Amino acid sequence: MENMVRTEGGELWADDTGGDGLPLVLLHPGIADSRVWDGVAPSFAERYRVIRYDSRGYGRSPAPTTKYSLAADLRAVLDHFEVPRAVLAGSSMGGATAISLALDDPARVAALALLVPGITGHPGLEMPELMARIGELAKAGDMDGLLALALKSWAAAGTPPDTEAAELVRAAIPAWFTTYGHQQEDPPAYPRLGELAMPCTLLLGEQDMPRTVRCNEDMAAAIPGCRLVRRADCDHLPTLRAPDAVRDLVLELYARVD
Repeated sequence: MENMVRTEGGELWADDTGGDGLPLVLLHPGIADSRVWDGVAPSFAERYRVIRYDSRGYGRSPAPTTKYSLAADLRAVLDHFEVPRAVLAGSSMGGATAISLALDDPARVAALALLVPGITGHPGLEMPELMARIGELAKAGDMDGLLALALKSWAAAGTPPDTEAAELVRAAIPAWFTTYGHQQEDPPAYPRLGELAMPCTLLLGEQDMPRTVRCNEDMAAAIPGCRLVRRADCDHLPTLRAPDAVRDLVLELYARVD
């Protein structure tokens, strides 16, 4: 069932399959919207209540007009659907959001499935040269150049024309600019990873950007009991590159939930 979820100063498009049991909430990366889960969401819905949504400015969610926090928006989605506790599966930006909520409100997070996750507070993820180039292409209005740069940076495992990845990334690019100045970064989470006590699995894509690979290795080492899964066939879009592995990862994680 599709819903528009009211948040502080805005709203989000969300979908809830309904059903009983511990819900699974799917959080998309910053280079795609919630459609990035299309290849695995149906298999999850056969077993679980599945909730997914588009962050502000992405997909079917309006662009922000006020300051907002990704973790606060996630909490608003859980509140809207009256979910007291859930398994969170977050990819990249979505992984960072899931970790932030897990640290801020651990009782609401039963387990974490982190796919090539980002995180606040890790200096190794800063990309000044890439961000500068993105800015140059944006000022020039070069959408094709932006798409080519994004695919080279985050979708290295794809085979040209890599149509599915290209369509998702092209649709996400406008959100990089409509959210600028509105999205407020959540507090640094990397120094607090040792506080996470729920089951956690982290999937690392070996064809991802080297700085992301290093960060993901650091994260897995810092999270108590974290299971690290390395995929040689994955870049920054594991739900496209290895959907069966993502499905199995989540199934295994559910088996570890108390």
